[in-house]
Amino acid sequence: MSVNRARPSVLRQVFPLRAVVFGALVPALLFGIALGVVLPIIPATATRLGADLAVAGLVAALLPIGKVLADVPAGALAARVGDGNAMVLAALIGASALAGAALATSLLALAAGVLALGVASAIFHLGRHAYLVEVTPATHRARVLSTLGGMNRLGYLVGPFLGAVVLVGSSVRAAYWLAAACTAGSLVVLLLARERGAGRPATPTSGRRTTVWEVAAEHRRLFATLGVATLLVGAVRGARQTVLPMWGEYLGIGPDTVSLIFGLSGALDIVLFYPAGHAMDRLGRLWVAVPSMLVMGAAMALVPVTSGVVSLSLVAALLGLGNGLGSGIMMTLGADVAPADSRASFLGVWRLFQDSGDGLGPLVITAGAALGSLAGGIWVAAAFGLLSSAALGRWVPRYSAHAGRGVRGVRSEVPATRRTS
Repeated sequence: MSVNRARPSVLRQVFPLRAVVFGALVPALLFGIALGVVLPIIPATATRLGADLAVAGLVAALLPIGKVLADVPAGALAARVGDGNAMVLAALIGASALAGAALATSLLALAAGVLALGVASAIFHLGRHAYLVEVTPATHRARVLSTLGGMNRLGYLVGPFLGAVVLVGSSVRAAYWLAAACTAGSLVVLLLARERGAGRPATPTSGRRTTVWEVAAEHRRLFATLGVATLLVGAVRGARQTVLPMWGEYLGIGPDTVSLIFGLSGALDIVLFYPAGHAMDRLGRLWVAVPSMLVMGAAMALVPVTSGVVSLSLVAALLGLGNGLGSGIMMTLGADVAPADSRASFLGVWRLFQDSGDGLGPLVITAGAALGSLAGGIWVAAAFGLLSSAALGRWVPRYSAHAGRGVRGVRSEVPATRRTS
């Protein structure tokens, strides 16, 4: 009886309802559903507006490119206006961008909407990341952030299935309107969950607010090592978002079926998010980081071997399992090494590395298609899996200078000469 009584209190401690569940997790789920609806259909939408396969891949890559362009400004914005206000602004931009994509009658209009959605995604992801690091104790940080990653993955699961239903019963344009409604829903939840004074910028402990570039210069050694590992991980994950729609289009599989395959990958993606976070909190970060990248790299290498719906679905399932195993790892590592007095600015630079990789992966695949070998581009992206696992094994800290005491596997009680930043 005592165990059963204790369990709900532990859950409430790790996931406070207003501050964490409605303040970040539910909005993240709705935003993820919106992205899940549109990601599989962007290449097909572009081809129907006159693009060839290479240009369609470039249009799809504009989403991660928009994130890269906005990452550093997003960190500066969140530091100035506050994490909560940044999320609200991002939801407004995202809903507007998706409405614009729904109304697009030209390739240029679609490209502008996809790029703006990438900008909104950068601001939203930075805001919720910094916010949860602020409100979550270091002792269960990985569980909360892996759950946040799980909400993204759940969105990518639900979104494609909802999109497929809409595509069968209506049109591509209706799918974009559905995504816009989900993004607007995230805005409503954020506004209802806010407490008085929520979303205001934190006061720096140093007495003055440092710029993003000062933060980048101060931690340049960390960004030149662990940041590179983050970029490689982002490349593998970014390639995963593009490889299934692109290869499905190459095989002549319809967009509704591709959405279902994408959803299957997302279904297996969410299975491991909480166990992965628990392992990170208890054992350390490397226990999930390296295996995740090895599995994803191997699955990516198998994509060009597939020749139909069944084989592509099996590889998509393996990609989903590998990605789910690494749920929240990059956010957790960023939180571990981020200084408390300039967290938003630091995370803006951190996400620049992650999202630069996220943009690099699709561009490598697109370059392969443009050069006449889509399979070659996919195999190059698969090689990033091996490189990223080696980089993580070399540079992931066995401790954090900023994580605080009590995090097993992330020690902070070490001499200053061995600090990572």
